[in-house]
Parts: sequence; C-alpha cells; structure tokens
Amino acid sequence: MGRVENKVAIVTGAASGLGFAAAQKLMSEGAKVMLSDINQEILETMPERLSNFSNTQFSTYTHDVTKEDDWIDIIDKTEQEFGKIKILVNSAGISLGSDIVSTDFEIWKKVHEVNLDSVFLGCKYAIPKLNDAGSGSIINISSISGIVAGHNFSAYNSAKAGVRHLSKSVALHCARTTDLVRCNSIHPVFTRTEILKGLFDMNPDADIEGKLIKQIPIRRLGEPIDIAYAALFLASDESSMITGTELVIDGGLSAQ
Repeated sequence: MGRVENKVAIVTGAASGLGFAAAQKLMSEGAKVMLSDINQEILETMPERLSNFSNTQFSTYTHDVTKEDDWIDIIDKTEQEFGKIKILVNSAGISLGSDIVSTDFEIWKKVHEVNLDSVFLGCKYAIPKLNDAGSGSIINISSISGIVAGHNFSAYNSAKAGVRHLSKSVALHCARTTDLVRCNSIHPVFTRTEILKGLFDMNPDADIEGKLIKQIPIRRLGEPIDIAYAALFLASDESSMITGTELVIDGGLSAQ
C-alpha cells in the first residue's frame, strides 16, 4: 500500500515547480489528485507529462486561487470526481516586488492576494470537507523568506510570514473544532523552479545562483523533490501528531 493510498488531494500551483513535484509524489504513493493552476495551457499537457499515471488518478482544474467562487467550485468538482477530500496542498504563489520603497502598492496587493489570500480561501472552504472525511491534512507552502527576511523582498516576506502564522491559527482552530484535521507550513530555501530559473536567465552575468548557494550551509539549492517528500510526509498518517508547526527545508540557512 502507498503512504497516501486512495486519499483525495487538491494541489494548487500544480502545473509546474513545487506544486507539480508534490502532485507527482502524492500520486506515486496512491493518492488521487486534482491538479489546480491558472495556466490552462500547461494543464492541457498533463496527460502527456503524467503518462505513467492512470487517467483515474488525476484530473485538472483551471483555477484562479484568488477567486472565492473558484475555490467553492474546485472543491465540489473534486468530491464529485474522486470522493471526500483528505489533503490540501496550497502551493500556488508568485514572487514579485523589491524593497519597501520601490515596491508599487498594486504589486504589494497582488503578492498578498496570490500568496496569502489564496491560502485563507483554501483553508476556509476545505476544512469542513476534510472534517466530513473524518480526518485530513492541510499543507501550506510558505518559504524560508517567511522566517528570515531580506531587504529586497518586502511583499514576499510579508505574505509568506503571513502563511506561517495563518497555518498555526488554522491548526489551533481545527484542533478545537474538528476530529483529526491538521495544518502545517513548509518553508523551502531557494529551490530550482521555473521562477528561480527566470531570475537566473534575466541576470546571466550576475552569478545569482552562486551567491544564493553561498548562503546555504550544505552548499546546494533545494530541488522540488525535497519539498515534495516533505509534503508527502505531512499528508500521510505518519505525521498524525504534527500540527501547527513549520517544516523548514533550508539546508541550515536559518541555523546560522
């Protein structure tokens, strides 16, 4: 039996990066996954990209995570297709903005809308369904930037720190009001995703990769699979005593 055999999951931001890696890992351990993303074009490639999984093991939903109606709809469609939801992975996010003075207010609002408001909406509408299923796990992808600040990531720092503390509030609420619904956050260090690659490509002569690696004691960037394994653990019954905490995957950066 797989570690999440026959459990039903929703994974946001699942078309690429950390969300795609988490969805793959959950499916490899027996879960049925609704892959959510705003990028419909990439979602349409999923049957080919996930050809090693059966068509009954996953489905896709074009999802604007900032829209309340979309959340209500995806939860209903997931239950209609797969049954009661047991896992929610809030992975959708963007990285925009700079220091506090340089960041436009519209960018500030957009970063919080996508990175934080979406987590609020996902938790709000998923918790009753997870409770109906008898138990469940909410896994919110934050960032090491939600714990360790940077001078040029004001909006991102703020939103990801909000995800960290919101996850604790959600966990305490669930402990009081549900049977076995848990909530935790994951805090990855700089990880090889399309977002980070885009940053490298925009500044090919700046050796951004080398500068980031120098900040990490174990001297390498994170890989999406590192975070996927963490999400799998928190989704599984192996972590049934873990709620309201943060799992830091930072190669020792925050230990310095």
